[in-house]
Amino acid sequence: MTRLLTKTILGLTLVSLSACQPWRVQPEVQPPSDIPAAPSQPTDALVIPGERVGPITAQTSRADLAARYGEAALRDGPIALGEGTTEPGTVVNEGSDQQLAVVWQDAAQIHPRLIKDFGPAWQTPEGLGVGVPYAALQAALGDFELYGFAWDYGGTLVLEDTQLDHYDGALLLRLAPSERALTQHPEAYQAVMGDGLFASKNPNLAVLDLSINEMVVFMDAAP
Repeated sequence: MTRLLTKTILGLTLVSLSACQPWRVQPEVQPPSDIPAAPSQPTDALVIPGERVGPITAQTSRADLAARYGEAALRDGPIALGEGTTEPGTVVNEGSDQQLAVVWQDAAQIHPRLIKDFGPAWQTPEGLGVGVPYAALQAALGDFELYGFAWDYGGTLVLEDTQLDHYDGALLLRLAPSERALTQHPEAYQAVMGDGLFASKNPNLAVLDLSINEMVVFMDAAP
């Protein structure tokens, strides 16, 4: 529990060719093109915390990302980590279901430190990822605890001593209630606010229509 939250606080992105028709009827000749084809998009969206995110590993550089996804699919810029802090990173396939953001360990951008801001396509072998509902999370983890809401690390799960204990330190999952539930059950939300720990079976959590709204994978940690 303590090592996950500590690591979180320390730790915490798509050409057309035109053909000319001669005025006389003759066999159509396709003009040559020197525009290289964009790399095909990978279909591997499996997240194995501490090991890989699809094709991305701890040894994947920014140059590797460009070769894999195409330069047009990348955007470099600051990535928010919480408490107003940012770190240099690269967003891949921004705005798509396969979006992710790589935060670099080094200025040379040759080693990922962590990966976050996932689109819903990315999931662990247990089927966990952004948008997954609370019931599926309970089925995968069994009993667990989470931090209360309405602060920077609100809704963060504690993986230690759960069925996914082997991901502790390599995976961060954070929950959020739906807007509808907040409107209908404000008292339940207020009952689970703050930086204390709450059991997953707390009845106030059951009515908040919770789902995973953030996933962070630490690439410098071994499960």
